[in-house]
Amino acid sequence: MEMVKIFDTTLRDGEQSPGASMTIEEKIKVARQLEKLKVDIIEAGFAAASPGDFEAINNIAKEVSESTVCSLARAVEKDIKAAADAIAPAKLKRIHTFIATSPIHMEYKLRMSPDEVIKRAVDAVKYARSFVEDVEFSCEDAGRSEMSFLKEIIAAVIEAGATTINIPDTVGYRFPTEMGAMIKELTDYFPKNVIFSVHCHNDLGLATANSLYSVLNGARQVECTINGLGERAGNAALEEIVMAIKVRRDLFDGIDTRIETKEIYPTSRLVSSVTGIEPQPNKAIVGKNAFAHESGIHQDGVLKHKETYEIMSAESIGLDVKDTIVLGKHSGRHAFSKKLEALGFKLNDEELNEAFMKFKKLADRKKEIYDEDIIAILNDTMDSTPKTYELVSLQLSDCSDGMPSAAAKIKFEDKIYVDAAIGEGTIDAVFKVIDRISGINGKLMDYKVEAVTEGKDALAKVMVKVVFDENKPAVMGHGLSIDTMLASARAYINALNNYVHMKDLLQKKISYKDSI
Repeated sequence: MEMVKIFDTTLRDGEQSPGASMTIEEKIKVARQLEKLKVDIIEAGFAAASPGDFEAINNIAKEVSESTVCSLARAVEKDIKAAADAIAPAKLKRIHTFIATSPIHMEYKLRMSPDEVIKRAVDAVKYARSFVEDVEFSCEDAGRSEMSFLKEIIAAVIEAGATTINIPDTVGYRFPTEMGAMIKELTDYFPKNVIFSVHCHNDLGLATANSLYSVLNGARQVECTINGLGERAGNAALEEIVMAIKVRRDLFDGIDTRIETKEIYPTSRLVSSVTGIEPQPNKAIVGKNAFAHESGIHQDGVLKHKETYEIMSAESIGLDVKDTIVLGKHSGRHAFSKKLEALGFKLNDEELNEAFMKFKKLADRKKEIYDEDIIAILNDTMDSTPKTYELVSLQLSDCSDGMPSAAAKIKFEDKIYVDAAIGEGTIDAVFKVIDRISGINGKLMDYKVEAVTEGKDALAKVMVKVVFDENKPAVMGHGLSIDTMLASARAYINALNNYVHMKDLLQKKISYKDSI
């Protein structure tokens, strides 16, 4: 049996999805689950990108022992040194270095000649090999590179010590037949002891197909993400690749992965929870409708024999579709806990107690509790950002006089502070009173409200994007409540806490650059 290595880049490329940033604690939690999923390689981040990325990779390297821990690095010595230092504690470690190889990238982005690019690539691989034996080299934008140049640079980096060669379709340009042909030509040309990998983007919706055609033509590593997260239209989805190989064994004869498929759904739910990005309802494998049947004809067929309309079982990915628990205000803690397990969540006692109390408060106000309500509560509960500021209460004035105002009680360092503010609108007043109490003024860049479920008693989910310091990037915040104004206040305070946490982290790591 030939094994295809699964290289998961959710924590690196997946986190580059707008709004998908994770805290260090969240990254560690996801990495532990990826190890449980039996991912071969975890690309934990880009060590040189930020002190936070370095620390996250370093902590993951200490936690993970069964999967290889990898850091991305440009073909630059300081990047490679940072990557080596970050993954140093790992039992299994890899440095993944890259440089662009397409004419358009070399001319306009790198401003380097092909010979200069080859020299830079060779030097990078040799330097990486001075730290680790497992070195991967990527030809960025290989999908638009010339085959003759690809062969030349690949031959050079293999001689320099690269053991895995990655062929990325960086901009999602190639069609499956083209990707398959590229991989076949390369695997036929080079020695069999070199592993060829693919990293396909989904700009034309072909990432999974391109990856699978590559496997059929000799690729023995696939780079992918949970739920297909990634820049722009995302990456090839791990769950789609793994289940396609499993279900279509007639095509992938003698080929398999070591993925524990029953951990696919729990992993998808965890990543959705920490990023706040839900898969579309009809998303293959892990979408909420993936195993749902509404048509009467389909229902009749499935009830008689599941395989009439299901090519895989929900149980095979760790989803219990036989769950019939209906939650309401009379439900107990045990029933609530069982529901969470059915949804793929595992909470510690403290998290479970907090989530259950929030559920009971919501159940007192809502006639029917949906799975989406539970998931939203858990997203809110599992937010691991330190709560420097906590909203105790919020009171809004009657706006009939044209001067909306808000009064708030906020807890800070075990003390309660009370203040009020007038705004141009109710939300403006809410945000201003938080500014007054915290002494930190924010500039609202984006504000979004969406209903978690249907109905007049639906939970409101508010997302805000705020700049608290013109010299630092905007931060995101989210809040949840049936009351939209209360959800808005919670979102703004969440953004404030994220900013304070980010500021503290940067201050702690002020000497980071000198250390590498």
